[in-house]
Amino acid sequence: MKEEVACCTLYCGLCASRRRIPQEAKKLREMLKEEGYDLGYFDVPELHPIFGKFWEGLNLLADIPCRGCRGGGGYPDCPVRKCIRERQLFSCADCSEFPCQMLKDFLKNYPLFSADSRRLKEIGYEKWAREQEDRAIIGFSYADVRLPRMEEEKLSG
Repeated sequence: MKEEVACCTLYCGLCASRRRIPQEAKKLREMLKEEGYDLGYFDVPELHPIFGKFWEGLNLLADIPCRGCRGGGGYPDCPVRKCIRERQLFSCADCSEFPCQMLKDFLKNYPLFSADSRRLKEIGYEKWAREQEDRAIIGFSYADVRLPRMEEEKLSG
């Protein structure tokens, strides 16, 4: 389970793209199949030419969950992952500068980050990962508590 700890110290198993999105994509795919839309979407002419790509993407979402940052998933140009690799650390929690400004900026929308990070440092990776897995089993996801992005971030993004 330690491998589920992301470089930034988030727990990959609590990310919506790891568990919730694939589950919901499977539900949507099955519902669309039941309605016959696996053959195409003809009701709205503008959707017909792009529906094949949508279906392809839906299948990818349903069948290939994020592999986590240690498995090659996540944001490809993640500055935190790059920093951890350069410093030859397992995660930011092992860094003498933890939590640095880059990490604070990176995780500013995750209100549990500070408390979770302190707990990780207190009990270690293995116990902490088990606690996070217990959260995942009951259906918790970071998306449940992530702070909304600021309006200027929405406009620039």
